[in-house]
Amino acid sequence: MRSKSPELMKEICTCVSDYYRKWRSSPSVGEIAKAVGIAKTTAYRYLVEMNERGLLSYDGHTIETPQINRCTTGYFSAPIVGSIHCGDPEIEEEHVEEYVSLPESIFGQGEFYILRASGDSMVDAGIEDKDLVVIRKQTTANVGDIVVALDEDNQNTLKTFTGIDEDSGYAILSFENKKRYPDKVIRVRELVVQGVAKHVIKAL
Repeated sequence: MRSKSPELMKEICTCVSDYYRKWRSSPSVGEIAKAVGIAKTTAYRYLVEMNERGLLSYDGHTIETPQINRCTTGYFSAPIVGSIHCGDPEIEEEHVEEYVSLPESIFGQGEFYILRASGDSMVDAGIEDKDLVVIRKQTTANVGDIVVALDEDNQNTLKTFTGIDEDSGYAILSFENKKRYPDKVIRVRELVVQGVAKHVIKAL
């Protein structure tokens, strides 16, 4: 294997730290590659090598330098993985728009991801089109929770879990827009929960 350039390693560390200071989130491998003028595969190999040497931390998703670690005590990185209608939220790097640093003091502990809301079906719950919804990854939910669940077409949807129909046994997922969708619900034979909404990030 060809030896790695110390100068390029320093450039990558500087790039990661500068990106975090500007955006308060971790850059992607592609963004690092573009910033320092190398191929994405080369950037990935450097990150793996630098992680092994302890020059930075790279877990396959989040990239952190020692400088960032000193500044992020009490913070965690959550990936924005696109719209609620864009498939399974299992986190693959090519589907991640960016990573956002969030404080545990506000958002709590757990494994989180962020979805961009699409449509107006949840406006009465305070979730509007293009809002960022912070989702805690979990497979169970209580009645009244706003959940990311699979609908009857096996597609993700963000709706309120309002209970189980006693006659049919189907789970009921309700829209939260009484003006446009009065009494509209989705009924699913089996409730498959992929996360529960905990916070909404929006511009005022």
